[in-house]
Amino acid sequence: MTQQPVTTCQPPAENGTHPVSRINGKKSPPSLSVKEVDEKTGVVTDFVDLQKLPEFQILNQRVSAVVQSSSWWERYGVDMFILLGAVAGLYLSYFCLASSDGIVFAAGIILLGLCHTLISVKSGHNAVHGSLCSSPFLNKYLGYFCSDFVGSFSSDAGYDIHIKCHHPHTNIIGLGDSSTFRAPFVPNFLYMFVTPLLSPFLIPLVSVREMYTKSAVKIVRHVIVAYGGFAFHLYLLTTVSQLTIWSALLVCFLSRNILSIPYIHVNIFQHIGLPMYSQQYRPKKVYQMTTGVLNLPRNFVLDYCFGHGIISCHVEHHLFPKLSDNMCLKVKSVVENFCKEYDLPYHYDTYINRTKAFLFDYQRLMVNAPPVTKFVGLQ
Repeated sequence: MTQQPVTTCQPPAENGTHPVSRINGKKSPPSLSVKEVDEKTGVVTDFVDLQKLPEFQILNQRVSAVVQSSSWWERYGVDMFILLGAVAGLYLSYFCLASSDGIVFAAGIILLGLCHTLISVKSGHNAVHGSLCSSPFLNKYLGYFCSDFVGSFSSDAGYDIHIKCHHPHTNIIGLGDSSTFRAPFVPNFLYMFVTPLLSPFLIPLVSVREMYTKSAVKIVRHVIVAYGGFAFHLYLLTTVSQLTIWSALLVCFLSRNILSIPYIHVNIFQHIGLPMYSQQYRPKKVYQMTTGVLNLPRNFVLDYCFGHGIISCHVEHHLFPKLSDNMCLKVKSVVENFCKEYDLPYHYDTYINRTKAFLFDYQRLMVNAPPVTKFVGLQ
């Protein structure tokens, strides 16, 4: 036998502080791996029989068969229709905000926030992946509209951070390990429930910081599109909604914070605390993604404002990033059954359990460096 060492962080425990590998509600410990724990140091060595590890191509063929048998409406139409609905909802919110009725006005803020998140996060995410529609050209410009114009975040920067780094290097220490979301100087409760409220200010600043190394053309384009979009948004609030400029700015702040807390949560819940691998040694894609990604249960608001691929089908999205949200949902059972068949992990946990884990295990998860153990492939 030859051994191939790879480093990972400690696997999930069953004490409620970590997600548990579950399939169809039943725990499924992977038989292709054997874990040894050093009781003195707590180091875990994960021995995996590489001959039992399935090839990604097997899963890819099954998923491709589902995609090929799906209609255009299933592959792209559903998500395009949802985007158009959000644009209409965004415009409707301006009329709600013109109302003198407090309930209608509050409903306008909520509708504005939900639609803004759906366009900038769900649709912007799909467009950057090239999965919002079949045309690469249209995907590119829908990315500028959804991310830059509506969301004030550069789709060019998003492509570099998310597509070129996070996805191919998911949970690889120093690359796609979600460390950009760590803020070790912030206490747990403030990080989880207060700091996210600064997102309306932080997102444009982070975008500017990420654009610093880009070409002058990209920087100028982002500034024109993003700040032109924000100015147009204020124009509609002051003309259609008849708000003062200060009231319009306050409405922007409140509406963009409607889902800011869960936005930060889902970005840390679904990777941090799961196995982390070294840059030098890494497993095959199918093992990297099934061990390092977690799904949350379906939630109507979060699933449609953030997208299935970010919430309930995150594992599927990382395995097949070119699929639209609706297709991720459609192939979910195929991926889940594949993991069950080959004894691969299929991580999921509830939103409440993950919140508790990050509150009570914050020091280890968000302050300290990821605990590193050994993964050894056996042939």
